[in-house]
Amino acid sequence: MAYIGQNLDRFSNVEKLDVITPSTATGAGPYNLTQNSTAFTPVNANSLVISIDGVIQYGNFTVNNATVTFDSALSDSNTCDFIYQMGIGLISTPADDTVTTAKLTDDAVTYAKIQDTTTNNRVLGAVTAGTVGETQVTNDMLSNKSITINGSAVNLGGSVTVGETKPTITSSSFTIAPSVSSTITIVGTNFVSVPIVEAISSTGAITRATAVSFTSATSINATFNLSNGSYFLRVENNDGNAVRTSSAILSVSSAPSWTTSAGSLGSFSAGSTISGLNVVATSDSNVTITEVTSPLTLTGNTDTPASTMNLALSGTPGTTATYTISGTAPTPTSETTYSFDLRATDVESQIANRTFSITISVGATGSGGFN
Repeated sequence: MAYIGQNLDRFSNVEKLDVITPSTATGAGPYNLTQNSTAFTPVNANSLVISIDGVIQYGNFTVNNATVTFDSALSDSNTCDFIYQMGIGLISTPADDTVTTAKLTDDAVTYAKIQDTTTNNRVLGAVTAGTVGETQVTNDMLSNKSITINGSAVNLGGSVTVGETKPTITSSSFTIAPSVSSTITIVGTNFVSVPIVEAISSTGAITRATAVSFTSATSINATFNLSNGSYFLRVENNDGNAVRTSSAILSVSSAPSWTTSAGSLGSFSAGSTISGLNVVATSDSNVTITEVTSPLTLTGNTDTPASTMNLALSGTPGTTATYTISGTAPTPTSETTYSFDLRATDVESQIANRTFSITISVGATGSGGFN
């Protein structure tokens, strides 16, 4: 009677591989695995049985694709007897709870293996292509549906720019006097009535404006009483959105003041040499002194000696700036008083003008001489 049952290949699936040639040069490996001279990639290291010099090697090597590497080096004197890959063996249906995640290799279960579009499928929560649970999700179900972002309805599948409306400051600079209540007009955008306005010193100290008035979304007035220094400005709307200037645009500084009294600087003879005639101005930052008469009188030469003097005004800027008037006095035909305006300007572009004068005298003419 013929045998009735499984075919033999269901009980055993053994692959015979080509033997390797151990060598001292290659050492532990890697050695190429082949079958009939064609590269052979085993299932894993545990599926291989290798005999070296009549000794079965098992568990003392690793495989990487179609190569094998031993834990210890081989040499020219070693001989590989055979290499077998042991197959799956008897196939049967696994019992319940016998297949664990440890038995599954990474990426072994693909989306195609879990997909099931039957209406009543509950396996894995029935999460399949285009379905959630037992409900088929279609484009029609999503059409005309929307969510609300920042008070605006946005259709699903649409887009919206999400952001906050922050104020900006476009004013570039301010200068006010120290220890005096002064009001500045800040120009910018997106101001909301009534914002908080602060001055922030280089030390981080914050001084809030004593008064703020809202003119429009682009203009606000802020009053400060601050000590000398440079300050950043910060504006915060009542919704919490705020802006701070990237540089200290508010300067608190005293304007220049003159040490030299206004009026006459002296009288000089026509054609004489003028030297050591100084004018002095001070400030809490460097001061520069220039002539601002229009047309120039002290330093001009368009009508010398009638109305201009053609003298030099020179000096070095400083917190106490001393500038010297020098040169050769003009030679008018009669005594002449030349008036001119000088301006002291500090680093913060604050100015102080003062009017001075110089008299040029002319001696008597036609006098007799003595022998």
